[in-house]
Amino acid sequence: MSWVEQSHWDALRPEQRQAFPPIAPDFVLELLSPSDRLATVQAKMQEYMASGVRLGWLIDPGSQQVEVYRQGQASERLVRPASLSGETVLSGFVLNMELVW
Repeated sequence: MSWVEQSHWDALRPEQRQAFPPIAPDFVLELLSPSDRLATVQAKMQEYMASGVRLGWLIDPGSQQVEVYRQGQASERLVRPASLSGETVLSGFVLNMELVW
């Protein structure tokens, strides 16, 4: 799942919106499935951050852990958090993690 801030979308030319847009999302969420390798998805998250993503969540339901990725910072690992905040990227958004665990 991903999200792009409206002002970033509005800055695209109309023809750019018709195809795969040349824009990095502001937020991404990856939900680790049983068939995923953690190291592979972590590498994907690093690629997202390098492309300009501002906030990313890597949720591992099996271990009940979340890795939070923020632009320009080391990732942060949370163990069974009750909720996740969208911080300034998704201002006011809070995900109740009890729905995931």
